Amino acid sequence: MSVTSGLGRRQVLAAAAWPALLFSTPAVRAGAQVEEPMADAVRSALSAAIANSAPPKPAFDHIEERLAYLKWLGEMSNRLKKRKAEHVARVEFLETVWYESMRAGLETSLVLAVIQVESGFRKYAISRVGARGYMQVMPFWARLIGDGDVARLFHMQTNLRFGCVILRHYLDRERGDLYMALGRYNGSRGKPEYPNLVFGARKAWAFKPG
Repeated sequence: MSVTSGLGRRQVLAAAAWPALLFSTPAVRAGAQVEEPMADAVRSALSAAIANSAPPKPAFDHIEERLAYLKWLGEMSNRLKKRKAEHVARVEFLETVWYESMRAGLETSLVLAVIQVESGFRKYAISRVGARGYMQVMPFWARLIGDGDVARLFHMQTNLRFGCVILRHYLDRERGDLYMALGRYNGSRGKPEYPNLVFGARKAWAFKPG
């Protein structure tokens, strides 16, 4: 699965830095994401998109697809070991990232990159502007499209679902331009620093089944 990005030359600066990003421990980088006016139809659609359900164990039509998934899970688990030492928690996290990214039509490598840059894989991270959790979801989203309970943004699946749905929303608003969508997600639309960090981190989480 791929996400149309229209990146052009915007990834050039990030490409040289990606190897170091995998093992660095960045500070929380959430920006002042803006609460924008939203049509009722859009709000309703987003509310429906974050409706809770447990991620099922994936089912595959072909054994090759299942083997590719298991290979991805094993490889990502190895890469994430230095950040999440406990095996069961690490696998549960990766299974949920895979499910929520696929559900939203996003690359898993992109979502992992956003998590790395936003929170450094810290479940209870809080930014200076109050963004919460793995994907640094701003509290106003709980009011706009959730049940208003900000504390639930620290729940792993809830946070990942909100983050993926919001990023998908911004990507749709920017008509597939991932550079601009990431800027909007971070509250720094049009500025290169945050998208370049994510593009660099995404290379560290890329996976090609062999």
